[in-house]
Amino acid sequence: MFLSKRMLGYGQESSVIREIFEYGLKRKQQIGDENVFDFSIGNPNIPTHKQVTEKIKELVNTIPPEKLHGYTSGPGAPTTKKAIANYLNKTFSCDAKSDLIYITSGAAAALAITFKAFLNEDDEVITFAPFFPDYKVFVESTNAKLIALKTQPENFLPDFDLLEKAINPKTKIVLINSPNNPTGVIYSEKTIQKLAELLKKKENEYGHPIFLVSDEPYREISYGKDVPFVTHYYKNSIVIYSFSKSLSLAGERIGYILVSTKAKNADMVYKTICGAGRALGYVCASSMFQRVIEDCIGLTSDFSIYEKNRNLLYEHLIKIGFNCVYPDGAFYLFMESPIADAEEFCEKARDFELYFVPSNSFGHPGFVRIGYCVSTDQIEKSLDSFTKLANYYQLSEIT
Repeated sequence: MFLSKRMLGYGQESSVIREIFEYGLKRKQQIGDENVFDFSIGNPNIPTHKQVTEKIKELVNTIPPEKLHGYTSGPGAPTTKKAIANYLNKTFSCDAKSDLIYITSGAAAALAITFKAFLNEDDEVITFAPFFPDYKVFVESTNAKLIALKTQPENFLPDFDLLEKAINPKTKIVLINSPNNPTGVIYSEKTIQKLAELLKKKENEYGHPIFLVSDEPYREISYGKDVPFVTHYYKNSIVIYSFSKSLSLAGERIGYILVSTKAKNADMVYKTICGAGRALGYVCASSMFQRVIEDCIGLTSDFSIYEKNRNLLYEHLIKIGFNCVYPDGAFYLFMESPIADAEEFCEKARDFELYFVPSNSFGHPGFVRIGYCVSTDQIEKSLDSFTKLANYYQLSEIT
């Protein structure tokens, strides 16, 4: 075959999330937006911070187009990288260095670059289910393997006994995501400390570094719980970040990779990341939005709306008989399907114009992901449909 079978497979196996989202769009055209309750996609619905909009206007009106839209350095503009390092050092009391920061087209590009930099054929990346489905695509495209471990059923935190058994000489990376997509679970300081201790032990046992890669696009979306900054706890760590969620800039694709200054051969790791970015064609992220970030780093959208949505939806779902994970962060509810087949459950939910994602592709069957990054009005209007769905499965006596 003259085409890559693997890439053809990825193309033919369309994202379940996108497929449901596209179907929801069609239904909106047929019966009206107000009658369709689409919770399928993690697309921020709250406005970006007003300073972002003002900065864009300022840039467009004051900088000549050939300069505003011209190339920056491949790894990112030095002024942008310095602004990010200064912010991280001030906020987390760390020792981030601008020359160990690589500006990327969002977290997806950052992950793809990082895996390309580290992984050779048959190397292994360990992560914890449920996990964002494209982790598998990013890892397998390097001819490495993604090992997804079951989490503790009561809290979806790592099972350290399973992790210790799973780490082996082929393990290059342990990948975490906190706040987590799809559960909303946040890894506590105690959890990160325990993880760091285990990884140090295994590094000594096998005689080579095992990197902790922390995927943090939801870092600021936390409802009263701290999100530990991993470089404080483990030397060989890399932070993946995106401004997509914090500033509601998902479509602008802007983020970064941070290599810990304490990492073994940190400069060489960074140069390899630069090489991987070059090999993949991920050089010079949006020059205009690099300038925006310089001025707006540390700002966020109004997350109180997400918290209100979470409380409203969670309380109603529990009341009518569904079992949900209480999310401490991000903007998803992970709800247990009332039947074993979550895909069948999602199909039935469509009869009530409710659209959410079965958890099979997240590596943890039997649940659905409900994204509450929608308008509060949509959630309020959807509650009756959720009640009808619960009544269909005889979960409660509420009518």
